[in-house]
Amino acid sequence: MAVRALEADLEPAHPGVLVDPDAIVRPVLSVGPSFKRWAIAMAAVVAWALFAWIWQLWRGLGVTGLGRPVYWGLYITNFVFFIGVSHAGTLISAILRIVHAEWRRSITRMAEVITVLVLFFGVGNILLDLGRPDRALNVITHPHFRSPLLWDVMSISVYLMASSIYLYLPLIPDIALLRDRVSGWRHGFYRRLALGWAGTPRQIHLLERAIGAMAIIVIPIAVSVHTVVSWVFAMTIQPMWHSTIFGPYFVVGAIFSGIAAIITAMVIVRKVYGLERYLQPVHFNNLGILLLVMSCLWLYFTFAEHITVWYGQEPTELSVFDARLFGRFAPFFWAMFLFCFVVPFAILANPRTRTIKGTLIASISVNLGMWLERFTIVVPSLSNPRVPIHTFLYAPSWVEWSLMAGCFAAFTLLYMGFTKLFPIISIWELQAAEAEAAGWMALVAGEGDEPAGPGANGEASAATEPALAGGWR
Repeated sequence: MAVRALEADLEPAHPGVLVDPDAIVRPVLSVGPSFKRWAIAMAAVVAWALFAWIWQLWRGLGVTGLGRPVYWGLYITNFVFFIGVSHAGTLISAILRIVHAEWRRSITRMAEVITVLVLFFGVGNILLDLGRPDRALNVITHPHFRSPLLWDVMSISVYLMASSIYLYLPLIPDIALLRDRVSGWRHGFYRRLALGWAGTPRQIHLLERAIGAMAIIVIPIAVSVHTVVSWVFAMTIQPMWHSTIFGPYFVVGAIFSGIAAIITAMVIVRKVYGLERYLQPVHFNNLGILLLVMSCLWLYFTFAEHITVWYGQEPTELSVFDARLFGRFAPFFWAMFLFCFVVPFAILANPRTRTIKGTLIASISVNLGMWLERFTIVVPSLSNPRVPIHTFLYAPSWVEWSLMAGCFAAFTLLYMGFTKLFPIISIWELQAAEAEAAGWMALVAGEGDEPAGPGANGEASAATEPALAGGWR
């Protein structure tokens, strides 16, 4: 019984499937007609968005639907949304790595790429919201240390740097693999990025330690980022913004939307590049369970926020409350509730519907709902200020919608470009897991000594080292 239990615990993430580097590398080295068509389509949307931005710069923010008192609209909604999605990658990847969840090896890189890319678009939407984007550097050159905006700049900058390092470090062995398989400009490109990687025990040990350290460092940084984003709202006295619950509420929402973004990306990559053997139903089931838990947490925080406002009956806050639940913004609020809780809970709470298709539907629903949540946080409060000056109904203009479409298209284009430069699945981590699992199974069968595991006692295990170094010297 004990041996059978140990065998079950040590079952590899991909039972019966040997890691085939060629299958993972093949999409990097080939560009099909479908890829080109999608790239051209996304580039066309980006070009239209660039025209819309030039038009806004030329004519001023009057071409948007913004005005007093609604001076934040679609741009800030997208800023909070993108910053939230960024938590998916690094935070989820780091937590799963620290707790040694073996099934995460196939999905960590997809998550980490999302983190780094969407941070640029989160910051970019701040620049779009400025009538004079050339003055953005004034936050740094003329800092006001009591301003949450300065805290935001500092935390996002640190987060971008840490996330980029955390993405790059696990890439090094796979870059070395590509270096040894290509020629021409790609060889020189990969040779520089590989930093002389040869797969020696010392290099493996140092890499494992660096990745482990970054996994620990990046978690508090990620939590601080969306906490500071929430403080940009909560430090004001706007009704239903000035709340102590905003910090944890925003962090939970960020992880929630981030997991949904990972699932969506996984389904697309799995289908387009034929990586079904590496992205199996177990990955979607586990992430579906995480998404279900976060959906329940989101419901708890949303209920807590609104029940305290209703019970307090403070007039200015109650006006925002009524506008959200029963007034002009009620369709957005109840659609948010439907997409963020009803749909994902109904699908993910049932193991029979927690399939790849089911988790995809739930993740798309969550992404729609979380965007609506950010919209219902930003616009209703500004539309009902404490001292109403005049009646103003905000409606986004074609410029705002165009720039929003351009951000999503540019993100898609950059993500596609990444998959044509680097393996989207970590080859060396899968090979290391396979070698380590083989060592453990030999131990169970009484055929060998207990493997030390990668990086233990300053050395890589004998089972792991060949997987990391073979053919890359």
